Amino acid sequence: MNPPPPNPENSPSSATDLKEKVIESLKTCYDPEIPVNIYELGLIYDIEIKDPGEVQIRMTLTSPMCPVAGSLPPEVEAKVKEIPGVQSAKVEVVWEPPWTPEKMSEAAKLALNVM
Repeated sequence: MNPPPPNPENSPSSATDLKEKVIESLKTCYDPEIPVNIYELGLIYDIEIKDPGEVQIRMTLTSPMCPVAGSLPPEVEAKVKEIPGVQSAKVEVVWEPPWTPEKMSEAAKLALNVM
């Protein structure tokens, strides 16, 4: 039996570590019209890590008519693919359940003055 391939120094060593790196990356993605990242905004519905290094993300947008509907999902996919340890990334845009402001984190609600 061959030993596992070496793990690059910055490469996440487990699915949990990789998911945390994905979340960090998602927190650098913004809808240009909203000064809150897409993770805190509640646009990310699910992050699934499959072996080896396959990342699947289910996300939504604030509305089907969102002006970044064509550019934001590819940006998310590209940023996730840059993470050491990620072999592939796929973003699926879903509309159910619909996004509402209640999906925002408390930090996002404070930043946007939504109570």
